[in-house]
Formats: sequence, C-alpha cells, structure tokens
Amino acid sequence: MPDRDPTPPDVAPVAADADASRYPFIPYRPQRLEPALMRARAESFFAQLDARRSVRHFSDEPVPRELIELAIRTASTAPSGAHRQPWTFVAVSEPAIKRQIRLAAEAEERETYENRMSEEWREALRPLGTDAHKPYLETVPWIVVAFEQRHGVGEDGRTIKNFYVKESVGLACGMFIAAIHNMGLATLTHTPSPMGFLSKILGRPANERPFILFPIGYPAEDAEVPDIQRKPLSEISAWDPSPNAE
Repeated sequence: MPDRDPTPPDVAPVAADADASRYPFIPYRPQRLEPALMRARAESFFAQLDARRSVRHFSDEPVPRELIELAIRTASTAPSGAHRQPWTFVAVSEPAIKRQIRLAAEAEERETYENRMSEEWREALRPLGTDAHKPYLETVPWIVVAFEQRHGVGEDGRTIKNFYVKESVGLACGMFIAAIHNMGLATLTHTPSPMGFLSKILGRPANERPFILFPIGYPAEDAEVPDIQRKPLSEISAWDPSPNAE
C-alpha cells in the first residue's frame, strides 16, 4: 500500500502505535514453480473463478460452520494498509436474526427502487431481473456481513488509526468470495443502502460500518442466473502504454 495518509478529516486524531517493532522480518522463500506448472495452475484457477456467478436462488441445506470459518480466515490473508486488518466478518445462522435483516433490507430496497434510483440505474439493472424482494436472506443457512473498522480501539480505549480502510476491506471481501466459490458454495454481494440497520441488529460498535452483506449457501436445484459475458482482455487491460502527447 502507498504511504500517503488517506484518512478523511472527520476521523479523530489517533495515537501512534506504541509497539512499532512488533513484526520482526523473517525469510520468505516461496517455492519456485516451473513455467508450465505455473500456467496450468493459472488456467485452472481462472477457469474456476470464471464459472462464478452471483446467485439469488438458494437452497436451505445446512452448511457446516467450519466452512464459513475457513472462508473468513482466507479473507483475512488479504493485504491491508499498515497491516491493520480493518475488518470484522459477522456470521449469522439464527433464523430470527436473518428475518430481522430481511425485513429491514427489503424496506430500504423498496425505498431505493421506488424513490432513490435513477432511470439510468433502473435500466442497467433491468437485464439482471433484480427487485426489492430478498427472500433468500431467510432461505440461506448463513448470512455474513463484512464491517469496515473506520479506526481501531486499543485496550485502553484509545483510538488507533487505520489506513486505506475501504481498499483493504474490499480486497478481503474479494478473497472471501473466491474462498466461498472454491468450496462449492454460492454467494451474492448485497449492499442495501443505507445499511445502518445492520449495525443495530448485529450490535456492532460505533467504529464499525457495514460494507457488504453476503448470503451464503448452496444454489437451489432450480437456480438460474443471467447468461452474462465478461469483457475481453483487450477491454480491461493496457500493455506498455505510451505517455499522452502534449
């Protein structure tokens, strides 16, 4: 991560970390793979993730807690600004809490679809067939909500500054999605706006803010997804670009 300080002005001043030398340097010697094996692994990984889809039709089949734990642990291997790891993943399996989340999310979604959403936004969503109804929030065996920690809190109550919070949490969420797909489960990035109701329902502290809600489970036997196409490499990459002419 770059060294510049991205903290917005509304964040309170923060005391410096008292133990700046807590990370001793150790040797890093990962195995060097043969190019053919590297390509094979890269192609296999791409093919696996290229098959990933956002799912809105889930089975209620149980999913072991240990799988969710492993996905969260995988997410926490993501890089983060100054290694603050400014995220909390809150996992919910209790039906009563899932129902509270559904009702609150649908209330916000109805307001968004009816009054907040621009026509351009509606048009962009129309091919995907989305609406304010979110029954899957009660169907899935697990809901996991990723919270961003705007700042940390020391054992003595002091404020500890976090860096590049959104970038760091976004990276962790991407790795979380990959972990869920890798184990054969499905999920969806759900971001009802505003999401403050999640903080209240889940009893999170004031320094945390909801980032993404993930319903997690097996796809329903009759699940269908839009037949989307991903942009080709030529549209998402640039190679050795020349400087802009003056």
